[in-house]
Amino acid sequence: MYRFLAIVLLLLAAPAQAELQIAERRKPQFFTDAGYYVVPSFYSIPGIGEGVIVVAATTNYNGYSDLYGFASTGDLTGMGLFSTENHLIEKQLIIDFALQNFNKASIQRFKERGMVSAEDDYILAELDNALFYGSRLTYTLYERRLEFYGMVFDNESKAGAIRNPDGSILQTAENAELNKTRSITIGSRLDLTDDYSDPRQGLRVELSFWHSPPREENAVDFNIIDLNITQYIPLAKNDTLVLNYFQADSRVNRQGETDAAVLQANQGFDCSSPVLTPSQQQDCNSYINSTVAHNTYGSVGALGGLSRLRSYPGGRFEGSHARFYGIEYRWNINDDDKPFDIFIAKDMRTLMQLALFYERGAIADDKSELWHQMAYSAGVGFRMVTSSGLVFRADIANGDEGFEVSVIIGYPWEVF
Repeated sequence: MYRFLAIVLLLLAAPAQAELQIAERRKPQFFTDAGYYVVPSFYSIPGIGEGVIVVAATTNYNGYSDLYGFASTGDLTGMGLFSTENHLIEKQLIIDFALQNFNKASIQRFKERGMVSAEDDYILAELDNALFYGSRLTYTLYERRLEFYGMVFDNESKAGAIRNPDGSILQTAENAELNKTRSITIGSRLDLTDDYSDPRQGLRVELSFWHSPPREENAVDFNIIDLNITQYIPLAKNDTLVLNYFQADSRVNRQGETDAAVLQANQGFDCSSPVLTPSQQQDCNSYINSTVAHNTYGSVGALGGLSRLRSYPGGRFEGSHARFYGIEYRWNINDDDKPFDIFIAKDMRTLMQLALFYERGAIADDKSELWHQMAYSAGVGFRMVTSSGLVFRADIANGDEGFEVSVIIGYPWEVF
């Protein structure tokens, strides 16, 4: 905690020491141009089923506020609502809200933490009645160059089943207890770039302190410190070279339940059931052992997915310590404003961009093992920036385990 406070003080003093290095803002840092999007999509999830999900968004509908929502039908039913950029004090105090609920959720759970598991060495953990909700409050100063924020988010769910990779049931949970977790975060961002949403030169540093207080008697109590540093270097006329370094470390204040038999009972599983084959018993035990490891060491955000190590699926690598670095060349093709109105979407395009990227990262429960084995991703991406403040991103990445395609809103490597 003392280290965290010391770094915050250094960040506060940095603007005075780096006055000559602060890039001038290219444009206003709060968006007012309105836009909307409605996107229907089919889904097919192993072990869950098929159906249709509709995502909708309206931006700057009430001054600066954005509203996002989705609804899912078919085998997976649920909804979500996200309200961002709600100004309690104009251009100074901002609050965001999030709420989502699904009747089921499926998580790819690898049988070993760290970097040693094989790409097909996993089971699917099915959760029932998955609920997520919370809010974030941000205090911003100096054209969004300095920000302080606090967040509280809660998760609730019950174990539903353990499934094989093909979606077939390995074991169904019986009388599982409701699992509740909470994350409380405070953080600060120092932004010396030329633009908050689409930076092309300058430095950005973000530091956050996470606390996961136990909401249950047998839950682990741990903290996480995240550090994210990004340097934007202008090249040619409008292009940008982006360098990123990220690290996260957890510290356990009190271990949670580590007795596998107790955890099996809490989650409604019996890994010694004679109905299971020896191989299935081993898979069931690996699921419980991952909970034992989490309750022993804590967990930082996983590597793999939409932001870091993009050639791997979300949650691919888990552990209590993470290190990551990446480089991305952003070729800004078209920097002209062009409005579009295609019935399901209305906005103004301000930038078309191609990107080439390379990433390396590692995660481990023992910090001394972090650099022993690293994974990499390399790929190409396409981005469209709009005047309403959205950055649409599509990436295709390749690594040791093949290709992954990701489509999302927002640049990679941002903490939030």
